[in-house]
Amino acid sequence: MPEAPLHPAVAEIRLAVRSALAALPQPPATVIVALSGGADSLALAAATAFEARAAGIRARSVTVDHGLQDGSDAVAAEAAATATRLGLEASVVRVVVPDAGEGPEAAARDARYAALRAVASAERAPVLLGHTLDDQAETVLLGLARGSGAGSLQGMSPIRTDDDGVRWLRPLLGIRRASTRAACEAEGLAVWDDPHNADPRYLRVRVRERVLPVLEAELGPGVAEALARTAAQLREDTEAFDEMIQETIEDIVEHAEAGISVSVAALAANPAALRNRIVRFVVHSEFGVSLTRRQTLEVGRLVTDWTGQGPIDLPSCSAARRGGRIVFAARG
Repeated sequence: MPEAPLHPAVAEIRLAVRSALAALPQPPATVIVALSGGADSLALAAATAFEARAAGIRARSVTVDHGLQDGSDAVAAEAAATATRLGLEASVVRVVVPDAGEGPEAAARDARYAALRAVASAERAPVLLGHTLDDQAETVLLGLARGSGAGSLQGMSPIRTDDDGVRWLRPLLGIRRASTRAACEAEGLAVWDDPHNADPRYLRVRVRERVLPVLEAELGPGVAEALARTAAQLREDTEAFDEMIQETIEDIVEHAEAGISVSVAALAANPAALRNRIVRFVVHSEFGVSLTRRQTLEVGRLVTDWTGQGPIDLPSCSAARRGGRIVFAARG
């Protein structure tokens, strides 16, 4: 009896996982799937189990239990049981989410990533995350609302390697959320719907449930795809700028007392877009802080509109023009 044809959504997600793994510099011995039990991560887990088995790669899932909802331990246990049935080595990590100034959502995210990072470091394995095209569109809209420039509008990267060597893969950034749910239905996977994903107290939920549907209704279908394309194009631009900065920075930067300095002439010779990026790059690299656009422009005035003004206070440092250089010095 011939096999039933593969459901298109299942095939789409398997191909996305296969392509993500093939894009790695070398085949990993182990891969880790971040599994919540929701449709996105379940579809990703099922596809990863299939592709890893075909490629001879060890695959495991990690479910992080934040303990923020009643019954979260049972949800985590069920997700791990499903992963085991799919052929993954499954584990549950319980984390404590501290009270944080940025709110419980951000604190839970930080705790979750810290737990995943610990496992990934121990296994020397990449982590696969279930973010979809819809998540990317929401991220771009949130970045637009913050007005924090191209850096936030470029959204999430499909592959990112942190300074500690941990690599994060997002194979599903080109796939709609509806496809992950369809894939779960086709494979008979019971999906857990996180009630937080429908709670309008969260800004991302309001973007998902209210803003994007209005944009689709008023501007026509394809808004989410357009936002995701914009993010991809901005990432390409950012990568090009970063290469230009790396080529330029060694010739124009010098160490200074308690900080670093940059040539005024070199900054002035560059177009504003590159000059502002150099300023932000230098401050972030030296002091670990990010400048707002207003702060960046104020530093730029020391280059292009110099009238003898004094030092500018910035997060963790100050900027002052001394002779032919802009000197960034640690405060305190």
